[in-house]
Amino acid sequence: MQRLRDIFDPFLLLLICTVALASFLPAHGQGARIAGAAADAGIVLLFFLHGAKLSRDAIWSGTKAWKLHLATLGTTFVLFPLIGLLTQQVTAIPLSMRAGLLFLTLLPSTVQSSIAFTAIARGNVAAAVVSASFSNLLGIALTPLLVALMMDRSGTGHLISLSSIEDILLQLLLPFALGHLARPWIGSFASRHKAMLGRVDRGSILLVVYSAFSAAVVEGLWHKVSRGELLLLAAICSALLIFVLLFTLGLGRLLGFAREDAIVLQFCGSKKSLASGVPIAGVLFPASAVGPMLLPLMLFHQIQLMACAVLARRYGAAADESRLATAG
Repeated sequence: MQRLRDIFDPFLLLLICTVALASFLPAHGQGARIAGAAADAGIVLLFFLHGAKLSRDAIWSGTKAWKLHLATLGTTFVLFPLIGLLTQQVTAIPLSMRAGLLFLTLLPSTVQSSIAFTAIARGNVAAAVVSASFSNLLGIALTPLLVALMMDRSGTGHLISLSSIEDILLQLLLPFALGHLARPWIGSFASRHKAMLGRVDRGSILLVVYSAFSAAVVEGLWHKVSRGELLLLAAICSALLIFVLLFTLGLGRLLGFAREDAIVLQFCGSKKSLASGVPIAGVLFPASAVGPMLLPLMLFHQIQLMACAVLARRYGAAADESRLATAG
């Protein structure tokens, strides 16, 4: 049962149900305005909690592995975006979904799953905490900047306006900074109530998804996207993940990383964060554009969980066998 939970994220089921609810019962008029305001409040709360949960001790404990962290960040914020530009040549899927693919490649790494899979694979967990946390911290500022630089050049037509910059400051950076400054007072509470705060995190994301897909459905989303286009999108996401997994495997060997550090590079470098991507998209783009842009991210999220769960168990089993052989 636990293996099924690792591979098939229960939160994805909630996301699918939320998309279905927005498809059949989208928010209109005053309801849409209320849903949008609730989603904005959820984004503020989400980043406040992210700031409160960021441990300075964890950062300092893993900063010594600077070569590993640079390799991970390079994969996340250089290699992925370059591949994202290449995906814009796939004209068989709608422009909005191609924009979503590019946006997906500009996002930071995940935190929870990167650390969890590193632990299962018997990798360097402390370094994974630092790499994943710093990637998320950097992504708050770097992802909007990359969107401004790359999405205009790709021809997707999504530009960051002055009001969007204000939203980034007020809804993302300011709550994050306030949450981190408040950590001395609320850090112990956050540690004791991780499960409850996790539900708050996910509830905030579901609010943003419902608001975004409601607006997209009202604009005729499901009349513009075919089943074949969705299958092609899933194939592109799968190919993207396979390429990056193979690249990080080769890069770890080329740089001479120890096995434990190579695992960190592979798992932290190949992930893209749904938890960061949903609220950032909600801040940067018009409500009607967010729904189709999140489809690639939702697909990639589940594919990366399934693939990395299998990889992590294989690495962990191999490490255990090696340890037993050495002890014997």
